[in-house]
Amino acid sequence: QVQLVESGGGLVQAGGSLRLSCAASGGTFSSYAMGWFRQAPGKEREFVASISTGGSVKYYADSVKGRFTISRDNAKNTVDLQMNSLQPEDTAIYSCAAGGSARALSTSGSMDYWGKGTLVTVSS
Repeated sequence: QVQLVESGGGLVQAGGSLRLSCAASGGTFSSYAMGWFRQAPGKEREFVASISTGGSVKYYADSVKGRFTISRDNAKNTVDLQMNSLQPEDTAIYSCAAGGSARALSTSGSMDYWGKGTLVTVSS
């Protein structure tokens, strides 16, 4: 079993930045592709970004491309999401997930483990 715990959420003004972090424990972190998903109030969960086991392959949702950057540190068992130029529509609960491949996370949302999430609120 892999446990995932997110941190770094909070309240930020439009145009600001936040860095989310997800710490993994209980499994072999480097064997999992990792991803970030978000769910806004009243909306379905949506894919944000994913990264391959070694970190060389990354996928982004069109809505965040050029503003968000996903990275991972296999030595520290963490995956981060740097979010810049935040907009009110980015307000959501952000959760990290572990899965078999970065592509599968991006296309089907197929995940093996996921965290409880951290709230990001962007004010206008």
